[in-house]
Amino acid sequence: MAFMRLGSKSEAFHREGQTWLCTTGLVSDVTIEVGDMKFHLHKFPLLSRSGLLERLIEESSTDDGSGCVLSLDEIPGGGKTFELVTKFCYGVKIELTAFNVVSLRCAAEYLEMTDNYGEGNLVGMTETFLNEVFGNWTDSIKALQTCEEVIDYAEDLHIISRCVDSLAVKACADPSLFNWPVGGGKNATSGQNTEDESHLWNGISASGKMLQHTGEDWWFDDASFLSLPLFKRLITAIEARGMKLENIAMAVMYYTRKYVPLMNRQVNMDEQVIETPNPSEEDQKTCLEEIVGLLPSKKGVNPTKFLLRLLQTAMVLHASQSSRENLERRIGNQLDQAALVDLLIPNMGYSETLYDVECVLRMIEQFVSSTEQAGIVPSPCIIEEGHLVKDGADLLTPTTLVATLVDGYLAEVAPDVNLKLAKFEAIAAAIPDYARPLDDGVYHAIDVYLKAHPWITDSEREHICRLMNCQKLSLEASTHAAQNERLPLRVIVQVLFFEQLRLRTSVSGWFFVSENLDNPDNQHGANGGLLKPRGENVRERVSELEKECMNMKQELHKLVRTKRSWKNFTRKLNFKKKSECCKPKDQATPAI
Repeated sequence: MAFMRLGSKSEAFHREGQTWLCTTGLVSDVTIEVGDMKFHLHKFPLLSRSGLLERLIEESSTDDGSGCVLSLDEIPGGGKTFELVTKFCYGVKIELTAFNVVSLRCAAEYLEMTDNYGEGNLVGMTETFLNEVFGNWTDSIKALQTCEEVIDYAEDLHIISRCVDSLAVKACADPSLFNWPVGGGKNATSGQNTEDESHLWNGISASGKMLQHTGEDWWFDDASFLSLPLFKRLITAIEARGMKLENIAMAVMYYTRKYVPLMNRQVNMDEQVIETPNPSEEDQKTCLEEIVGLLPSKKGVNPTKFLLRLLQTAMVLHASQSSRENLERRIGNQLDQAALVDLLIPNMGYSETLYDVECVLRMIEQFVSSTEQAGIVPSPCIIEEGHLVKDGADLLTPTTLVATLVDGYLAEVAPDVNLKLAKFEAIAAAIPDYARPLDDGVYHAIDVYLKAHPWITDSEREHICRLMNCQKLSLEASTHAAQNERLPLRVIVQVLFFEQLRLRTSVSGWFFVSENLDNPDNQHGANGGLLKPRGENVRERVSELEKECMNMKQELHKLVRTKRSWKNFTRKLNFKKKSECCKPKDQATPAI
C-alpha cells in the first residue's frame, strides 16, 4: 500500500472532546468551526499556506486585534480531513494513504493550498501521491471508494475519471504481466489480512478455500465494493476498452448477487453463494432497476437462467414496469436457452393461476417475433412424416427447442384448475406448426389438461384438440390416444385413420422389399449392381408391422362394438376392407 509522511515536528495538538487545541504555548487568535468540531489555531501558519484562509482571516479581522471565528462547514472531508490539513500547516507529520488522499486533495483545492502559498504545498503533494496510487490496482480501488464522500469535488478535479480509467486499463490487461496485487476484495478495503500469507499454497488456504481469483474474473470482487454509480462508471469504461461482453456480464451478475440478496434464494446448492450486506427491499429494487440497464444488450451474452431469476426477483420487489419488460424481451430473444424449471414463475399478480402464464406467453411471442424478423423462418413444408429435412434442420433447431420447452411448460401448468382454456390454447398456439416435428408433447399437455378439467364441455374438448395434428403423433402416442376416453370420438377416429394409413404405406413398402429378398433374380440392379438388403432384419420388421396393423384393427373393432354410433361411420370409411391388406400373406384377400 502506498503511503507518504509529511512534516517533521512532533505532535503539536491535543483534543478535548470536540475541541482541538494547539500546544505551542502561544495564545490562539483564530477559531475555525467545522461542523461540531472547533479548532483553536494561529493565523500565521494558516494564511501562509492557504489562499482561502488568508482572505477569510483578513475579512474577519478587527481593529482591536481580538481573535476571529471562521466557519468551514463546506470543506471536503469535514473535520477529520481539516485536522490533517491543520497538522500539515503546522509542519506536523501526516501520513498520506489511498484512504485519505482524495479528501485531502479536494480540501487542498478548496483551501487554495497551491505553491503560490509556499513551495511543496498540499495541492502538489497530494497530486503527486495520487499518480502513485493510480499505478496500483488495490490502492486505486480504495481511492475510488473514498470519492463517494467528496463526490462533487472529486468529479470537478477529474479524480474519479482518472481513477476509473486506470482501473479499466488494469482490468483489461493481464495482471500477471505487471505483478499487480489482485483479489484484495474485503481484505483490501479494510487494510487487514484475514489469512496469514504463510498459510497459503498456490493461492489456496489450508482450509481449501480459494482466496485469490486467478482467471479473467480476478477483479470482480474488488469492483463489487464500489457504490452502484461508481461501479456503473467502471463497467462502462471497461466495456469501452474492449473487454469481452461475457466477462462484463459475469461482473454485473456477481455485483447483483451481492446487493440483491433476494436473488440468492433461488441459488442451487452447487452454485457459489456470495456473502452479502443486508440492504432494504427498496435499495434492492433500486439496484435491480439500474443493473437491468447495465447488462450487455447482445443476445446470448447474459445467461437465460440469470435473467429469469432477475425477472422473478423484480416481480417480488415490484420493480418498474420498464425493467420487467426489458427482462422479458431479453429472455424472449433467447428463450431456446431456457430450462423448464426456470419458467415456472410463481404468480405475483391478481390472477388466480398458480404460475404467471401471462409473462411466459409474452416471452414466447417475443421469441417467435424475433425469429421471424431475423428471417430464419423455414417453409411449413419441410416436415415429412415427423422428420426434419436435412436442409432445414439447422434453422429449426432453436424454434424446435422452444416448442419442446413450451409443450413441457403446458404439461406442468395444465393441472392448475384455475388455468382458463383460452390461456392454455393461446400458449400452445403461440408456437407455429412447423416448429413441432412431432405433436407428442402438445398431446400430452392436452391430456393432462382434460384430466384436470373434467367439467369442460364437448365443444371445448373438440376445440382444444385442434391444437394437435393427429398426423404428427408417434406410434406410441397414437396408440395411447386411440384408447384415451378423455378425447372426443372424432379425434380418436382421426388418430386411428391416420395411423392405419401410415401402417398401410409402411407395410406396402416392406412387402416390396421382402419380395425382392425372396426373388434372387431381383437382387441385381439395372446395371448389374448388387443390392445389399438386411435380410432377416427386414423380414422381422415386416412381421412386426403386420402384428401392429392387426392390433390396430382389433382395437378399432372393439371401439366400434362399444360405441354403436361409429357403426355407420366406419362402414362409410370402409376400414374393414382397407385393413385386410395388413393380414399375413397366406390370409390376405385381393386389395380393392
